[in-house]
Amino acid sequence: MKEQRPNIVFLFSDQQRYDTVSCYGAAPGAGFGLTPRIDGLAEEGVRFDLAMTCQPVCGPARACLQTGLYPAGIGCDVNDRALPAGIPTVADYLHEAGYETAYVGKWHLASQHSFEPSAPDHADYRTKPIPPERRGGWRDYWMAADVLEFTSHGYGGYVFDGDGNRVDFDGYRADFLTDCAVDYIRREKSGPFCLFVSWLEPHYQNDREHCEAPAGERERYENYEIPGDLSDTAGDWRREMPDYLACCRNLDTNTGRIADALKEAGLYENTVIVYTSDHGCHFRTRNSEYKRSPHDDSIHVPLVIRGPGFTGGIRVPHLSSLIDLPPTVLRAAGIPIPEAFPGIPLQKLAADPETPVRDEVYIQISEAGDGRAIRTEAHTYCAMFDGGELKEAYVYDNLADPYQRRNLAGLPEYADLRRTLRERLEQVILREEGRAIPVAAL
Repeated sequence: MKEQRPNIVFLFSDQQRYDTVSCYGAAPGAGFGLTPRIDGLAEEGVRFDLAMTCQPVCGPARACLQTGLYPAGIGCDVNDRALPAGIPTVADYLHEAGYETAYVGKWHLASQHSFEPSAPDHADYRTKPIPPERRGGWRDYWMAADVLEFTSHGYGGYVFDGDGNRVDFDGYRADFLTDCAVDYIRREKSGPFCLFVSWLEPHYQNDREHCEAPAGERERYENYEIPGDLSDTAGDWRREMPDYLACCRNLDTNTGRIADALKEAGLYENTVIVYTSDHGCHFRTRNSEYKRSPHDDSIHVPLVIRGPGFTGGIRVPHLSSLIDLPPTVLRAAGIPIPEAFPGIPLQKLAADPETPVRDEVYIQISEAGDGRAIRTEAHTYCAMFDGGELKEAYVYDNLADPYQRRNLAGLPEYADLRRTLRERLEQVILREEGRAIPVAAL
């Protein structure tokens, strides 16, 4: 009898810090037991302790997940860039292998220079239905908007279905998107499927500059333990954190709803469930934004995988990257991994959690500043472009200074360490981008 290929459900939050998932044992999530359903997936599956994004911006991180390639190499290094035509996506590979593909939620990869109407390749789908050719190969079920912040608020708004029809909703946005995901899970299918659920929460609502929690939930999280990276800093975390945590709790509840729907349909045991986020959130403490920096509060994300190939309640203490998830999905589906993919399938870490699969995570930074960084288990080294030159900007000892409060850049007593990390960054840039860029020391 032919072995049945696993289904894949990819649950994707937006701007979620790793420490909001309580199984990591860190503040503020652990103090509330904030995410019991995600914790349950970790108890059955694999928890990755040092998962990092490869680009701490919404659109570029999504481009990485859809194509398996670094965003800067495909012209998606900033928001408001469409996936380039002609590059096969993970959804394309899955479709060719006989998988149904379903997408729900925020897309953020259809519009092109929408804020610049004079651009020759201008295309604006922020509040319009996305045509099939701009959906990254997701074919069989579609309930999404390109920029969900433009078509909805925490309560109420609209998305578009696969035929381009507007679908209005009145309830809480994350609940509605989960309703759509559950509806798809319950439908008859012709074979294995991959469902990608892209929530907007706990990202702030752009036009209101505020996280929008479910009604009445904020008050439950007003007395939280302050994370060490935020203590005694400015930013807006004092105002936003209770709402932010309430959003995270809601996503946990909705994760549970999806897991329950899989169980009710008899699909749970043969489904790989991935829970992660595009980037973290430093609440305007590192720059004037919420992310777009090389600091752990910007790049460190939750990552829990449960299902075939990811079982046993395993904790992985070593580095992983968002760039590793496309090959992980293809490996789970039994699809050959393209040679162009720089990522490493995380089944290797699940099978041998004590042996690292990468020496560093490579991070491309854009918008708030253009830069390149590496994050090793012990150190972070970042250089930013300044006048066309890449210059050392941030150096942290992550073991001695886990909250990255002391920048070692330019300090002569760390000259040897800085030189070693600088040369290492130059080597990684050459390997991943195919170009030699010298880094100037301070």
